[in-house]
Parts: sequence; C-alpha cells; structure tokens
Amino acid sequence: MEQTPGPDCIIVGGGPAGLIAATYLARFRRRAVVIDDGRSRARWIPVSHNMPAFPQGVSGRDLLKRLREQAERYGAVLRQGRVDQLSRADGGGFRAVGEGFELTAPAVILAAGVKDHVLDRPGVEQAIEDGVIRLCPVCDGFEATDRNVGVFGPLDRALAEADFLTTFTDRVTVIPDRAAPAGITPSAGIAVASAPLRDLELGAGCVAALADGARLTFEMLYFAMGNEPQSKLAAALGAACTDVGCIETDAHQQTTTPGLYAVGDVVDELNQISVAAGHAALAATDIHNQLRKGSLGSL
Repeated sequence: MEQTPGPDCIIVGGGPAGLIAATYLARFRRRAVVIDDGRSRARWIPVSHNMPAFPQGVSGRDLLKRLREQAERYGAVLRQGRVDQLSRADGGGFRAVGEGFELTAPAVILAAGVKDHVLDRPGVEQAIEDGVIRLCPVCDGFEATDRNVGVFGPLDRALAEADFLTTFTDRVTVIPDRAAPAGITPSAGIAVASAPLRDLELGAGCVAALADGARLTFEMLYFAMGNEPQSKLAAALGAACTDVGCIETDAHQQTTTPGLYAVGDVVDELNQISVAAGHAALAATDIHNQLRKGSLGSL
C-alpha cells in the first residue's frame, strides 16, 4: 500500500504571515500544512488602508478569506486546530501535536503572532472590529485625523502613543491605568485625564468613566497596553528570544534552532502585514532551497 507523504513544512498560525508563507511553499510545489486556531488578530481589522492594491481598503476578515483561498488554490492544506506541543522528531525534523492530530515535517514556520492586552469588558472585541477601540496607531493613525481621541494604558506607554498620534490630531487625552503623579507636562496637543479609568461605555463612540466621577467622550480610544508574542513553542525548542519575547531570526527568518523559522508579529515589534509578507517570502524561499540541497532534517 502506497503511503501518503507527509508535509515538507508545518506552519503554526493562519494569519497573513502564515498564509502567505503557505502560498509561496505551495507554488514551490512543496507540501505545506497550516494549523490555525482562528484567532489571528487580523480578524479585528475594521478596514486596512495600508495594504497594497486595495485603494478603498480591505477588512481583516475579507483579507484572511482571500489569503486562505489563494493558499488552497495552489494546494496548501489548511487545518483548524492548535499546536500544543512542538518537539524534535526521532528521525529528524519536527513533531507537532495537538488535539486530534500529530504531524512531522523537516521544517516548521512559527507564525503565531502576538496576543494583544485589552480590557476585559463586554463589547470590547466588537468595538475593535467597529473601529471605536483601536490597537495600532501605525496602522490607522490617519483615521484619527482631527478627531477627539483617547489613549488608555500605563502612563509612559500611553504618553508615547499619544505623542505619536499628535501627527494626526491635537485633541488627544491620556487616561492612565492608575493615578498619575503630579507635575506631568505632556507635549502640546495632549491632555492627561484627572483620574484613572473606572469603566467604559461603548457604542458609536466611547465614554470613559473616571474614578473621580468625570466622564470623557471620545470618537475613538486607543489601548496602549502592549501585547505578548506567542513564542513559547520556539522557546521550548531552545530558540533565542528577545527580552520582550520576540523570536530572534537570521536574514532568512530561521531561528537559532535549525529548521525552525519564524515570521510576522512574533518576530518584529513593527506589527504590520507588509512586514509579515516579506518575512513569509524569505522563510518559504529558504526552506525550499534548503530542501533542494537536502540541508533540513530528513524524516
């Protein structure tokens, strides 16, 4: 009985980085399997106006749909699930295990992204998709032009993000997550709220209820709360990570663990889809070339 060959590469994460890598590999006539838990932060994007070839913008969900269709068109396999354990395989390469599956491959691309820190409040995820709450001023600061904008988070981080936003508007208010010390002198165009945030009311806009009873209304509110790179699988294999948890890679996106690659937000703190696309092309091309040379672990 003929045995079906396993994948050449397992891709952990089905956001833009992982799906673009899958398309490249499939077009190199490599067998690529994407394992995705459906939690890509790209799904939250209301409309991205930075994506090339979309002059009217594209929503995150529509972009992910298009990228999935493109990868599958060329033969990539997309599988829903989560990789719970990644280890070295006995015969070389890697072994990925999750609920209901076990796969081995000579190469792995980690494209698991980051997990954003957001307030645990009802309606927050919907407010992000609606563009009322925002997470990335590099992505959508233009949409804040001349608007009344709030920035919530630890004071230092919130002040830095507010300062960036003054490129677009001179109506920016920082709401610290705890009482701010006296004598704060923010840059021009930035105010600091009189008290920390107590609660949020979300709708067409956002009302921030403060601890001292004051209420501030904003057209949009940025969360400057940071995020957590999803790099635990890499760390468990001994791959080097930065102090903030991003995975370190070489010029071809290979980590310090041979055969293990990383792309997208889990690598670079400039969390942009265009950056992720470049990472994906570099990693997939190097994997293809290494497989041609027989340089990756054989199974």
